[in-house]
Amino acid sequence: MFLQANPVEKSSRDKIENFFHLLWVLLLTMGWMVSLLAQWKPAPPVLEFPQPELDDPEVYRGYSTRFFKDSEGNTVQVILNQTTGRVMVVWGDAANESMAFTLRDTADHPASFHRAGDQAQVATEKDTRFLKFSLRSPASHLRLGHFLLGSMRVERDFQYFQKHLQPLDSEPFVPRELEQFVAQLERLPAGVRQRHLRLLKAGSMKELRRRLKPQIEPAETDTEWHISVWRPTLDGRNYLSIEIILSKRAADVAVEGNILRLSSRKPAPLEMTLIVGTNSPSLTPLDREHIFNAAFTGFYRRLREAYEKALSEMPTPAPEDVRRRQRYFRRMERQVKSLELLSFQEKLMAGMPNFATYFGRDMMMSALMMEPIWRPEMLEHVIGSVLRKLSPAGEVSHEEALGGQAIRENAVEYVRRMEEYLEATGKGEKDRAAKALHQAEALLADFQAVRENYRMLDDDFQLPVLTARYLTRPDVPADRKRAFLLAPARKGGKDSRLRRLLRNLAYVATQAQPYARQPMPVNLVGFPRRDARHWFSGSWRDSNAGYANGRFAMDINAVWVPNALKAMAQIREVLAQLGYSADRLLELAPEIAETPLAEFLHRPEMLEQAVKTWEGAVGHFLVHLPAEEVRWRIEAKLAWLPEEERTYWKSVLQQSGAEGQEVTFLALSLDEAGEPIPVANTDPATYLFMENFTEKILAGKQDAGEVLRWLRIFVLPYPVGLYLEGVGPAVANDAYASPEVWENFRRDIYHSPRVVWGREVNLLLLGLAKQIRAAHDEQGQLRSPELKPYVEALRRMLQQIREAVERSGLKHNELWSYRIENGRLLPARYATTSDIQLWNLTSLAVEFELNQIEGSLPFECCCY
Repeated sequence: MFLQANPVEKSSRDKIENFFHLLWVLLLTMGWMVSLLAQWKPAPPVLEFPQPELDDPEVYRGYSTRFFKDSEGNTVQVILNQTTGRVMVVWGDAANESMAFTLRDTADHPASFHRAGDQAQVATEKDTRFLKFSLRSPASHLRLGHFLLGSMRVERDFQYFQKHLQPLDSEPFVPRELEQFVAQLERLPAGVRQRHLRLLKAGSMKELRRRLKPQIEPAETDTEWHISVWRPTLDGRNYLSIEIILSKRAADVAVEGNILRLSSRKPAPLEMTLIVGTNSPSLTPLDREHIFNAAFTGFYRRLREAYEKALSEMPTPAPEDVRRRQRYFRRMERQVKSLELLSFQEKLMAGMPNFATYFGRDMMMSALMMEPIWRPEMLEHVIGSVLRKLSPAGEVSHEEALGGQAIRENAVEYVRRMEEYLEATGKGEKDRAAKALHQAEALLADFQAVRENYRMLDDDFQLPVLTARYLTRPDVPADRKRAFLLAPARKGGKDSRLRRLLRNLAYVATQAQPYARQPMPVNLVGFPRRDARHWFSGSWRDSNAGYANGRFAMDINAVWVPNALKAMAQIREVLAQLGYSADRLLELAPEIAETPLAEFLHRPEMLEQAVKTWEGAVGHFLVHLPAEEVRWRIEAKLAWLPEEERTYWKSVLQQSGAEGQEVTFLALSLDEAGEPIPVANTDPATYLFMENFTEKILAGKQDAGEVLRWLRIFVLPYPVGLYLEGVGPAVANDAYASPEVWENFRRDIYHSPRVVWGREVNLLLLGLAKQIRAAHDEQGQLRSPELKPYVEALRRMLQQIREAVERSGLKHNELWSYRIENGRLLPARYATTSDIQLWNLTSLAVEFELNQIEGSLPFECCCY
């Protein structure tokens, strides 16, 4: 039975509602008063894209962005997208926030606009941080709409579903989960509902509903319009705001529903000042002195000195080789600054604008690749962050949900609990109803509690590998390792990092046990089901099409599980050296006593046998196709393509002569029955990076020709192999797979033959450099004359891939694509790529490692 409010109660609620509304208006009034009273400080851009001489403006096609640091050192990205008319501000703070709107002309087409001025300004007023910048448009009439303030994850969804392209008078976008949450509250008995509203600091349901959408509040002074667009979080704890300021002499302003209309009063461009603000918590930034080790710092210093010398001696006009040196150093400096923008004591962000928060896999992969150039403290930051978020079962958190996204996910859980409460109440099950209600109210009491995503599999096996790298470092004293392991995993928590590490090792050992006991393909580590016909893509290719609907991923089973087991053996040895016997470890973590890890700790020979068994798993993924089969499979794929693409790829085959060759590669995945799905791919780059094949060749345990055969797929031209001239290696080639796989990749191109991934490029280059370096002694001489053809082949591959990627001009992007135009293959920016991505910044490690094997400063021999 639902209770009806009497008029007195309604009047009381109205007063409360008006109070809260007045409070927010007051806060916003204080916000625009900041523009008059705050102590503004200049904030020059730290980075911008595109940059003259470094980037091709045609590739960006109307997209430009700048990065700033706010008054507390948090990263703020301002994005102007002329193609869609979207203006977006992303705040890389403890809540991963965004504020955005769209500019249209009177015909509802994207309006022309650009920056007014080169600098921004920052300020702090009480607990709120502000950024101020200006925009200018040649249009005499503008319409501003599609205001969206909240979690960056919501903005991502808004654009993914192309809501930002709809007419401005479309219904404002509200995540479905929040609508369902409010609807659930409205179903509750009045007493319960009012108690829950109080937990949300809301005076009424009307007040709560108002928080779902941005509010537009116009105000004015004698000389200026001040339009405040603001939105509190659903729990009333925080707020975001955009203040739009215009001169009253220059423009007229009108608010029509969710649309702001601007009209110029004179024949001059419309200029507006924007002040964006947030009161969400800050992070603690790290700079390059905290990030890079002495070896990289020295390398970078020599680069800078050479650059400055070339600059001081530069004739006019500068010859191309001098300009090439300038471009090289400017790119390196841009990458260093990018890493600073993503680095904080609390976490390393995965990228901006799309992933300005913790991603376990991204941090650990980047740490493994950056290890040669990072200080040991950076590995401690990464491992500590991962262990802090580890699940009770030992699983690594793939991604955290913060701020508005945490509210969104907690709202889903709240609805579940309250549905259970209503059901139990209806059945008279008082205890069950009370428990569900208590759980729901606990959620509301901390509605922004961080939520973790444990669905991915690969990161669970990466943690032991990274931890072993840290613990086996000779430059880290034993006392420091011991102190790091014994420190609390979470501030104020009871678990030490060591105990949580042991839980992860136990989880890894348990997952590896079936195949170690009986090495059959169906006993490999497999993905869970996504639905009755599909498997969930639980590794880094996490789009629905990413693993071609395979159940057993090559990267997990051929690379990460074997290396996790090897790391387990190394960790066990180091812990013994630190004074931790098997029995003592079981005392520290009694929950692991009944897991395979306990046996591995007491009987290391069992662990050694498991490693040997798992090292053979790669054989399940090996695919060899004779030349005739290669020919007819490619013909079938080309016949399926549109005419322009078919014509272009046929010309590539004719010019290269690659069609008449046999191919060998490691399959992307195995199907449910354990059979290879023949999709060639770049994941063997990780295999090359993790293993030392050169040492195995020298020891007579590996055939050099065999290694080169499966590596050759990287430099065979597409559609035979992965190589795209002037673009880089395609992340996948589905020409040898079924038409169903082709269709899936056509619909979802994120991990398809249409894209190149920067992380894969860097893994490949680092892997090639590792094998080449291992072939030489300390004097730079080959350790065996028999290695010469092998090393020469590796060097040719390295140079070919490097040149193609450099020519694309997009290697700093998370991923990039291409288009075929007038018979030419042209690199293209991927629409939703991140401008700076953590694991793309591993190109810094690539340049450092290449310098080690080339023996000269990179720009003296590179193709920039």
